[in-house]
Amino acid sequence: MVSTFPNSFVDLSGVRLEIRSLQPQLVEWRRHLHQKPELGFQEKLTAELISRQLQTWGIDHQTGIAETGIVATIKGKKPGSNKVLAIRADMDALPIQELNQVSYKSQHDGIMHACGHDGHTAIAVGTAYYLHRHCQDFSGTVKIIFQPAEEGPGGAKPMISAGVLKNPDVDAIIGLHLWNNLPLGTVGVRPGALMAAVECFNCTILGRGGHGAMPHQTIDSVVVAAQIVNALQTIVSRNVNPIDSAVVTVGELHAGTKLNIIADTARMSGTIRYFNPDLRGFFHQRVEQIIAGVCHSHGAEYELEYCSLYPPVINDPAMAELVKSVAEEVIETPLGVVPECQTMGGEDMSFFLQEVPGCYFFVGSANPEKNLAYPHHHPRFDFDETALAIGVEIFVRSVEKFCHG
Repeated sequence: MVSTFPNSFVDLSGVRLEIRSLQPQLVEWRRHLHQKPELGFQEKLTAELISRQLQTWGIDHQTGIAETGIVATIKGKKPGSNKVLAIRADMDALPIQELNQVSYKSQHDGIMHACGHDGHTAIAVGTAYYLHRHCQDFSGTVKIIFQPAEEGPGGAKPMISAGVLKNPDVDAIIGLHLWNNLPLGTVGVRPGALMAAVECFNCTILGRGGHGAMPHQTIDSVVVAAQIVNALQTIVSRNVNPIDSAVVTVGELHAGTKLNIIADTARMSGTIRYFNPDLRGFFHQRVEQIIAGVCHSHGAEYELEYCSLYPPVINDPAMAELVKSVAEEVIETPLGVVPECQTMGGEDMSFFLQEVPGCYFFVGSANPEKNLAYPHHHPRFDFDETALAIGVEIFVRSVEKFCHG
């Protein structure tokens, strides 16, 4: 049995006693999920655990949405508002071999909860439990969306297409991400852009191979690729307004088989990130212009695949202010609420926020004193589980405030 809370500098007086007493169960759920990680659209064990708990408590829910997604519906019994608030939690893990030596280490070879989605699911399950037990304390309706495949290929759009924001129609949505870029005892929330759009490309340069000693007989795909990599960096530095943050990263470059052979093909892939929604379509156009121009100057050809994965996460100002006000009630530390918490990381929560106003926010979960500060997607990623109860409290208070307003 784990203690109610580990020793911590964080003042938890803002977390109500009943939710604090739920902490051992939150940890148990999280650790069970951590041992049984599943990739996108394969979260069958995860969905079974969620559904089993909801069924035990008598909470109405639908399963099998967008493969493995679940939506639970909890109706408040307090007279007043008819508002509908959705809470979204993602469930999937990553194809990473865990290196942590802990009792709850992943039992699935090559798969790991290295981003905190096991914690998100545990928080959402705990929130459902508390709201169901205290449905007389709020009006309106809460829909808790357990979403598959956030890490890829993306479960938000198929869930939206399946109608999770309808019947009853959702008025607003909130979601959180446990965040090791912030220390335990902080919450990152801001209006407007929080996370970046995610676009990617794969390009093959088609040259003409030959002997390394006779380059005049070839079209050197390595030279072409190298010039393209350099030229792509001018997009942000010379084509994007300096006030608009953006990143172009070439993460892969593969070419050649031997030191004295000029490669006839070179393959590269990369990602583009930006906050300003008005830049949608611009990077695709500019990337292709640069690749086409460099290839033409060398007599090479190219094949380009370009994909826009997720739009930027844009928080509604009113909903961001609601979450901020709640966080200020829950968190009482010198840092507290951190407004400048943007990241070039991406999230398909963005698709929900395109449909209804809402707020996505970060709950600080790093604790260097316990060696719990490895970055997301690292094989030693883990977080301070004290953040679980903090997440439940913020969700519950957000429901109470939104449905009361």
